[in-house]
Amino acid sequence: MSDPALGLLMLTLIIVVIMLGFPTAFTLMGLGMMFGFVAFYDPTHAWSQNRVFDLIVERTYGAMNNESLISIPLFVLMGYVMERGALVDKMFYSIQLAFRGVPASLAVATLIVCTFWGIASGLVGAVVVLMGVIAFNPMLKAGYDVKLASGVITAGGTLGILIPPSVMIIVYAAVAGQSVVKLYASAMFPGFFLSFLYLVYIIGWALIDPKIAPKSETKIPVSDWVRRFQDAYSRNMLVGLLRAAVAPRKAAGIEIGGRPMTYRAVLANLLAALFPLFLCAVTLWGIWWYVVIHPLADVQAPAPMAVPAQKSAAPAEKAAAQEDKPQELGATTSESESTAAKEPETLQEMGDPTLVREGGASLASAGPPPEFFMYFWIVVAVTALVLLWYYIKMQAEQFELLKLLTTSVMPLGILTLVVLAVILFGITTATESAAIGAAGAFLMGFQAKTLDWERVKQSIFLTAKTTAMVCWLFVGSALFSGVFAILGGQQLVEQWVLSFNLTPLQFMIVSQAIIFVLGWPLEWTEIIVIFVPIFLPLLKHFNIDPILWGTLVFVNLQAAFLSPPVAMSAFYLKGVSPPHVTLNQIFAGMMPYMLVVILCMVIMYVWPGMTLWLPNYLYGNAGG
Repeated sequence: MSDPALGLLMLTLIIVVIMLGFPTAFTLMGLGMMFGFVAFYDPTHAWSQNRVFDLIVERTYGAMNNESLISIPLFVLMGYVMERGALVDKMFYSIQLAFRGVPASLAVATLIVCTFWGIASGLVGAVVVLMGVIAFNPMLKAGYDVKLASGVITAGGTLGILIPPSVMIIVYAAVAGQSVVKLYASAMFPGFFLSFLYLVYIIGWALIDPKIAPKSETKIPVSDWVRRFQDAYSRNMLVGLLRAAVAPRKAAGIEIGGRPMTYRAVLANLLAALFPLFLCAVTLWGIWWYVVIHPLADVQAPAPMAVPAQKSAAPAEKAAAQEDKPQELGATTSESESTAAKEPETLQEMGDPTLVREGGASLASAGPPPEFFMYFWIVVAVTALVLLWYYIKMQAEQFELLKLLTTSVMPLGILTLVVLAVILFGITTATESAAIGAAGAFLMGFQAKTLDWERVKQSIFLTAKTTAMVCWLFVGSALFSGVFAILGGQQLVEQWVLSFNLTPLQFMIVSQAIIFVLGWPLEWTEIIVIFVPIFLPLLKHFNIDPILWGTLVFVNLQAAFLSPPVAMSAFYLKGVSPPHVTLNQIFAGMMPYMLVVILCMVIMYVWPGMTLWLPNYLYGNAGG
């Protein structure tokens, strides 16, 4: 049997063995070692001198020496601490009240919580199980259709691996040798857009068939002191709080929890009422600073960044010249090839602050476009009108809802925003950002008094377990892909694909269709570390942007959690669902969301700007 044929046999066996239930990482290493022994076999040398053992050591060291992987345990720890800290219950309740007038309000609230909780934790299993416990039974008791209730939890729970910060994106970047910050930026809009498509599907289904989601009769509870406060000052809470801040004598006669209302309580409630104004002001100022002021500072002081930018850019330029980046994993038979195999460590300088200044090609560094000022002030005017309308309508119910949202959603929202902003804007590396997120998760848990020593130990143990799995996957993937390339399997696949004379569109459809089908029997980890490297060298032949293709893969792999028989989301939900809910019902609820995923991918290809605009704006050429 020829070496390329052995490579194809190796690829076939890995699929069969994984489907039989063997651990992926050790299967990759086992097959890599066996076929590598054959590839390096020399009858003139003893078996102990076979070069496959050198390859194993080199690949293990190369994977573990990748400093960018440090961010994985920190992001995972952030997710487990939040999950163990039980911080989502109050958030779900407040968002449910906020959307009580929307069709299928419980399902809509579930999707929104899944989206933002998934961003913070990035753990599909944790989000699905947690939302299954919190939201599944209330939806069923409210008369919701089982398929609707199960579908929104399973589909919404998978968004955590798509919207940054995502461990899946880090794994893909390490395999493909791409910049994680660019991939994070490219996945931002498609992730929220997919969530929006889910929302449209849920509301549309509820409007067409109202029986599947009975209208909610939930009312916002109003405290007694709020009613008495309105009687003393004004029906409008903002006006009343402003008056109380000037003349607090009447407020002192109102009791809150059995104690007179203090002036400090008046100011605290006034700040809570003004929070939407502060939030809008800070957001608009941040946009103005980044688009208008920040580029001027870079132009005036480029010198301090010149030396580090050259150091980080030089390896990136050298790596960009490599034609078959994933194939480098297997090119281990010479010293120069061994050096090339280590180059992705530099490419994966995640969140490098110098990245936003490399080359000076980004739109952000060029200053605001002429039309920015007109659109910005239009947005400011519209925001001001919306805030004015909101404060005019602020009665007791709106005030109580605002306080609920502020205390439950604001901490998680601020933490998530900080973690993403410092990465995307190049303020910190992703590892430092992950450390900020983990520390913030601990602070939130301790502040909510839901995190004890036992839960901390559980979080750390689960983090170590997940991190070990990912690291062994990297070692196994590096060894497997190295042997596969040495046997000539990669070249055989390339020649076979190119012989069909496919157009770029045809190749895009075929490659994504194969990944979609592989998602039915395999999980995303096997697809990323085994099959994605086979497609990556072909992208340059078809002139396809690896950032765009990779983001399409991220969206595509949402289906891996929703497609039977290995639809892990279904099994996660089944474990916490009532006995009368069957797996078939859960599968039926998930299937329409797979069609939504396909629709999202089509829109992303037709409109690539949704994927590439943000990385191009922040860092210049996204594919560069």
